[in-house]
Amino acid sequence: MSRFLVCAPDYFSIDYEINPWMRRKNEVHSDRARDQWEGLVRVLEQEAGAILERLDPVPGLPDLVFTANAGVVQGRRAVVSRFRHPERQREEIHFENWFRAQGYEVGLLEKGLFFEGAGDLLGFPDTWFGGYRQRSDIRAYPVLSEIFQREIIPVELVDSRFYHLDTCFCPLSGGELLYYPPAFDPYAQAAIAERVPAVRQVVVPESDALKFACNAVCVGKHVVLPTGCETTERLLHERGYLTHPTPLDEFLKSGGSAKCLTLALD
Repeated sequence: MSRFLVCAPDYFSIDYEINPWMRRKNEVHSDRARDQWEGLVRVLEQEAGAILERLDPVPGLPDLVFTANAGVVQGRRAVVSRFRHPERQREEIHFENWFRAQGYEVGLLEKGLFFEGAGDLLGFPDTWFGGYRQRSDIRAYPVLSEIFQREIIPVELVDSRFYHLDTCFCPLSGGELLYYPPAFDPYAQAAIAERVPAVRQVVVPESDALKFACNAVCVGKHVVLPTGCETTERLLHERGYLTHPTPLDEFLKSGGSAKCLTLALD
């Protein structure tokens, strides 16, 4: 069973602007956001067979709902995020407390060494990739590589719309990569191609990438992704995956979708 950490959107809103998607004038419809989040939870639990752990929402922390940024977990070890923007730094203690309460061995990076969790660190069993430039610091990855005893290949994100790795890069259970190459610089594209050959790449078109098709959750052969990404769904079907399109446009207003709303715990 796959396990994920989620947080209800009780206080989700757009109170500040820290990525190109966020506009304070673009009001969040709270009831619709709640319905969409509950729909995602339902799909993950009932259709994909995942087990979900809950983090309590906190007033004044509208982005706590994006639990992918809590940190990174491997086994019983968790490294908590160090957020670049002050608006999100207040989340760190709540994520740290949750990990400790669950019995994880918790690691903390030094202050000022920015790292935004599973939003920027993803990969396959043998190789991990770390997104940097927009949010996370490239200097964090040698430290994390030592902690987790895993090779981490830094890849530079060059399009501000794809500010976290998980907005344009989604490893799949069969070894394929759901991926939007223009979000990366040429060196990063070459580094990815060296480890994930073209035959294993599922390249999404820009129209789907901008709907956050790559911000998907893969549970076995199930892929939960935002609605409106028909080309990506077809490509996934051709690889034998079952797709579960889920409306999440209220969260896209803040630059997030299915993957941003979940943290893999195994």
